[in-house]
Amino acid sequence: MRISELVMGYEAPIRLGFFFGIFAFMAGWELLAPRRVLNVSKAMRWANNLGIVVLNTVLLRFLFPAAAVGIALFAREQGWGLLNYFQLPYGIAVLASVVAMDFAIYLQHVMFHAVPALWRLHRMHHADLDFDVTTGARFHPVEIILSMLIKFAVIAVLGAPALAIVIFEVLLNGTAMFNHSNVRIPRRLDAALRWLVVTPDMHRVHHSVEDDEANSNFGFNLPWWDRLLGTYRDQPRAGHEAMTIGIKTFRDTKRCDTLWGMLVLPFVGKITGYAINRREWINTDKTR
Repeated sequence: MRISELVMGYEAPIRLGFFFGIFAFMAGWELLAPRRVLNVSKAMRWANNLGIVVLNTVLLRFLFPAAAVGIALFAREQGWGLLNYFQLPYGIAVLASVVAMDFAIYLQHVMFHAVPALWRLHRMHHADLDFDVTTGARFHPVEIILSMLIKFAVIAVLGAPALAIVIFEVLLNGTAMFNHSNVRIPRRLDAALRWLVVTPDMHRVHHSVEDDEANSNFGFNLPWWDRLLGTYRDQPRAGHEAMTIGIKTFRDTKRCDTLWGMLVLPFVGKITGYAINRREWINTDKTR
């Protein structure tokens, strides 16, 4: 059996297996060594955050039954993409695709902070009043659909192998749960890990209510892009235990951490300036 056929046949169970395994591991770690005291009912947040996950999964399978792997196989059959044109060794093509896809996700994340209409969708992710493993899978359905379409375009341009897509999706989901987890990692170990992967302490800065901190540390998996492109921030000013998570203008539990409140959040309020332009710290109540 060819690798592409094997990947296509087992793509869903592979991804689900890793998702549930990593989720269970990180949830257990949170119980044993939490980084912060949570402020909102965990049962309520988990029920609603995981409810969004189920909704998004069903929606994506309905709209895109072949998923990203199907696009990769179609691009190969059509000869689309740089890697299908230049014919690199298979292992190098897989590695290059995973790294390039990660960079594309970094750029997409920056874009969702930079464009007001896209920020309205993405702010549902940031409006979570606490920060734990379920936050990593909490995204508005419209953002999920747009992200998938962007991913399709990147795969077609790259000509990424199907195996690279499965590896990338597993890494992206796994590291999103890891770096959103409420877990305590020794400072020295965290500093070393940050050269290889985005850690929870690194990404938690991105969920600060302070604009300049929230517009930093955009990476999900590889930490290099933030360092190379000037968006890296080491620590929050208030410290990880004292920092405030979320968005200044959205502090109501019913709006931020209930299923209906999350779904309508993009349509609340007026569109203001570009969120990413506010990267300077101003000690006022100026909101996003």
